[in-house]
Amino acid sequence: MSGSNWNDLGERVMSGVVLVGVGMAGVWIGGLIFHLLVALICGVMVWELVSMLDDRRNRSALLLGGFAGVVTFVAIEVPGGWALPLVLAPSMLGFGRMERGGVTYASFAALILLAGYGMMALRDEYGLVWMVWLVLVVVATDIAGYFAGRSIGGPKFWPRVSPKKTWSGTVAGWIASALVGWIFVAMTGAGTGLIGLSIAVSMASQIGDMAESAIKRRAGVKDSSNLIPGHGGLFDRFDGMLGAALFILIAGQIVGFPPGVGGL
Repeated sequence: MSGSNWNDLGERVMSGVVLVGVGMAGVWIGGLIFHLLVALICGVMVWELVSMLDDRRNRSALLLGGFAGVVTFVAIEVPGGWALPLVLAPSMLGFGRMERGGVTYASFAALILLAGYGMMALRDEYGLVWMVWLVLVVVATDIAGYFAGRSIGGPKFWPRVSPKKTWSGTVAGWIASALVGWIFVAMTGAGTGLIGLSIAVSMASQIGDMAESAIKRRAGVKDSSNLIPGHGGLFDRFDGMLGAALFILIAGQIVGFPPGVGGL
């Protein structure tokens, strides 16, 4: 094992602690503060997305990112039927503003805003406990994947797109998420199906991670931006949460959420 594998660990840990602290504070407070935090994150991620895909990085990126943040915040404050066109509006606006990558932008911008809406709805409807569960599944997947991948190594998961991702790290993420699910089963009285759902959410977060890696590979950049020391941009840190929140938004309608709680 090379010592260079861990050169960025200290910087990553410090930045990660700050990110988790701010994020968990927003989750704990909930309500308007959490809505504003999620809207800000979605806006910055859209700004990073435009900056990666398009050569025209100034006015278009700021315009689309700012618009995305505003409509994300407004969407959760209006009835659901009106929220749907709002979350798609930045995608539609982008078609006329992008010189290249318009289809990719439109697709991912819609996913970002839908995921943001899903996180706010989860916190509002199901409360603190289940939002914390979602965050912990994603964080456990990321941390277990990082340490297992760098200490165990082994076959690469998708070397053409993400050379550092390994199968050992991927499976470690599933195991860590199952442990989180088991803990919440014991704490909440949810059915054991929550463990399987936790693993599926872990997989969805990894898909979100790989999807963002594919965009960066296509754009020829290492990070979505340089906002966060040791981590890159917000898109680099919240790509997993993007996939997880989208999955819960969809799967929760199919299997019932939380499983085994309140007759579901």
